[in-house]
Amino acid sequence: MYRKTVIVVAWTTLALIAFATLSPIGLRPHFGGVSLERFGAFALVGLLFGLAYPRHLWLVLTLVGGAAVGLEVLQHLTPDRHGEVWDALVKLAGGVTGIGISLALHQTLKRFITLG
Repeated sequence: MYRKTVIVVAWTTLALIAFATLSPIGLRPHFGGVSLERFGAFALVGLLFGLAYPRHLWLVLTLVGGAAVGLEVLQHLTPDRHGEVWDALVKLAGGVTGIGISLALHQTLKRFITLG
């Protein structure tokens, strides 16, 4: 049950980020500095996908990295948005950070279960 919930939340979060990234600029939510928002959003996505698919690290890295770069590229198809290399790098850094946290959590939980 836990894993299925995390999978649904991960994909829903990615869909919401895609909507916010590709929608008109006026619809984009604002929570703080834009680089911090990008980093945080992709750290969350990396964390969720890392927890959802802990045995598929390369798939998770490819998915999160592809989403970060792909969404920046897709912004060039919208009239009021523009993708930037720096933005993609910030998103990639956030995604990798989130995946790293998920790996650490997974290892910690595994130790507790083994020792418990």
